[in-house]
Amino acid sequence: MTTPPDPGLSAIMSERRQLINVAYRLLGSLAEAEDAVQETYARWCAMSPQQQDAIESPGAWLTTVTSRICLNLLGSARSRRETYVGEWLPEPLPERTEWVTSDTMVDPADRVTLDESVNLAFLVVLESMTPAERVAFILHDVFCHSFAEVAEIVGRSPAACRQLASSARRRIRAARPSATPAAQRAGVVRDFKQAWQAKDIDALIGLLDPDATAIADGGGSAITFLHPIEGGERIAHAWIELADRVMSNMTFLERTVNGQPGLVAQEDGTTVTVFAFEVVDDRIKRIWVVRNPDKLRRWTTA
Repeated sequence: MTTPPDPGLSAIMSERRQLINVAYRLLGSLAEAEDAVQETYARWCAMSPQQQDAIESPGAWLTTVTSRICLNLLGSARSRRETYVGEWLPEPLPERTEWVTSDTMVDPADRVTLDESVNLAFLVVLESMTPAERVAFILHDVFCHSFAEVAEIVGRSPAACRQLASSARRRIRAARPSATPAAQRAGVVRDFKQAWQAKDIDALIGLLDPDATAIADGGGSAITFLHPIEGGERIAHAWIELADRVMSNMTFLERTVNGQPGLVAQEDGTTVTVFAFEVVDDRIKRIWVVRNPDKLRRWTTA
């Protein structure tokens, strides 16, 4: 005889996607987010049935535990990244890998923030925050938890958490570019791809902001430039040199990267590089190049 499904367990497991949504934004790594959520469920399963029944809101308990695990991981991640080879970038997500669940209760005024909070430019800014700032901002401004709830997670007073979120908000506002329509951003990325494939350096320079920056993440496992390239002309020349070396062996595809127009380079059907862009008006302000194979596993299986 088959055992009927446990409705309580099903309800607990239904929180997994929401927990990963929270953890990914907190950590910038889907692999680490999944580990954090797995640890959360291990702690739940380690409790007795009586202890589980005593928890009034299992979903809130799971979110609290996941957030605390992420807070601890953020503290240790800073020291780990000091020994990281080259620049560290968040793990890019292919289209449809990461979703906001339909039952998530979000104030309509914060919906844009929630949608934006997964794009790479946003995640890069989050990396500049302290762990407590990041947790306070994500939980309050993105997922609409009260400061009292945030205080319980970070171990500070609600007033202190309000200040943390305010500080984080200022960083986000300072870094947020002027809004550029999605179709326009996609057109600029497409023009960049075509100019790159044509090895048209003048066209590339015209598409890049004079103060543009390119940052690559190979993690010591893939060849790439170790230090940021500053300036549109320098980037254009670097991309032309890159075209001379790799264009004949790779296929370049237009793909959505963390909800934004991007490019993917494939070799023999395997994704080897993901390019994310920040487009301001009609020029590219930043390019993020992810080549660390550990961060591209989702692109191979997507």
